Amino acid sequence: MTRPSPEDYFSDWKQRESLAQEMIPVVGKLYSERNVGVFIYGRPLHNRSVTNIMKSHRFVRQVGRNEMSEFESHPVLMALAKLDLWHCQIDLGKLTVKYMELQQDKGADAPSVDDYVKEEMTSLAGDKTPPSAKSQDIVLYGFGRIGRLIARLLIERTSTGGVMRLRAVVVRPGKEGDLIKRASLFTSDSVHGAFQGTVRIDEENNCLICNGNVVHIIYANNPDSIDYTDYDIDDALIIDNTGKWRDEAGLSLHLQSKGASKVMLTAPGKGDLKNIVYGINHDQISPDDKIITAASCTTNAIAPVLKVLNDKFGIVGGHVETVHAYTNDQNLIDNYHSGNRRGRSAALNMVLTETGAAKAVVKAVPELAGKLTGNAVRVPVPNVSMAILALNLETSTTKEEINEFLRLLALHSPLQNQISYTQDPDAVSSDFVGTREAATVDSTATIVDDKRCVLYLWYDNEFGYCNQVVRMVYKMAGVNYRTYPVAG
Repeated sequence: MTRPSPEDYFSDWKQRESLAQEMIPVVGKLYSERNVGVFIYGRPLHNRSVTNIMKSHRFVRQVGRNEMSEFESHPVLMALAKLDLWHCQIDLGKLTVKYMELQQDKGADAPSVDDYVKEEMTSLAGDKTPPSAKSQDIVLYGFGRIGRLIARLLIERTSTGGVMRLRAVVVRPGKEGDLIKRASLFTSDSVHGAFQGTVRIDEENNCLICNGNVVHIIYANNPDSIDYTDYDIDDALIIDNTGKWRDEAGLSLHLQSKGASKVMLTAPGKGDLKNIVYGINHDQISPDDKIITAASCTTNAIAPVLKVLNDKFGIVGGHVETVHAYTNDQNLIDNYHSGNRRGRSAALNMVLTETGAAKAVVKAVPELAGKLTGNAVRVPVPNVSMAILALNLETSTTKEEINEFLRLLALHSPLQNQISYTQDPDAVSSDFVGTREAATVDSTATIVDDKRCVLYLWYDNEFGYCNQVVRMVYKMAGVNYRTYPVAG
């Protein structure tokens, strides 16, 4: 699947730019009117700019090592738009590449793009079955770094509103002007940039209107003191992102509030609570679960890669060192802190601290019990962290074999949303701000010596983790989209 280099690169780019512009309203209409999500190798196209759409194509050309461009995907998208598609998720990139391979194989005997797409969509076209029995009400308990990013993601995914809606945010009682401050922090973010939409402040009803979504701001000191039905919220899934309550007894307080039915914690849980890493053990979530936890950002970053490496090569033992962005738990300047070292200035120091991620991985990948140690160093960057996996394997291998194994997983496996891949030799941490995968393998940094290997994983410890949480929200809410290709 190769194309000759264009004689006029500028003209080629402008043509592809024009095609991407034409794709935006088509993708938007499919999403907002029919709840059809369109993706390029797992990367969503709805609510994306022309440049972002073109960069998604570029990612496929670089990592997928084929020549798929807007010239190839545009006619496939237009053929999709002609069909009676509802409530599904379609990977336009994979659909297009399959057609390119068919054209290369059959030449003039290949079917037309309309006939090809119609045939591939046979199982989806005409089926209007919604992905869930009813729309799930969501409440965010807490509105800090994680809460605000989850809110952005939930609002982005509202679609027709018939699947899931963010209905409220619960915060501690504030002073006069609190609502305006909350809105400002939501719309403007020093790391992740401006909210892609509009926010209107309704002070009379104490609401934020975010892209048309009415989000009630509820003031409360305790999770068991709220009547959500007063806000027309019922059977709500509460996402606790405060980290204040981490055991079953504490998190169960949410369930005492009228209108709440389930709780998800955005931190590692204590005791016998299910710690879930989406993509690895999310099949353990059952309809009867009232409380689950989403583990930590680091556990979500390392568990998928450790799982597949153990399955393929066997892990005898190893060490996980996390080079982690500083967090709000640390002090900006030297001041008292109950934890060791964390009282020293986060902006001026590398701070050695502990991490429970290596041990927490065992809850998602039990076969690694007793095989891993872990530690962490907090460094003076506000976001994006790195996990360094130093492993002893059962099987001899090479850098090329491990990298190729992980590259293919990033493109063609059910873990494409958990494992991404870069071969950029100049990649640095800021390049991964806003990445939606749980972690990205830095392939040029991989070190292998017989049965020993060292892997470097970049991860947006804020936004990437929040994407994992939202994937779990869909699972816990019983949302099941029909997909192309069929989900593995």
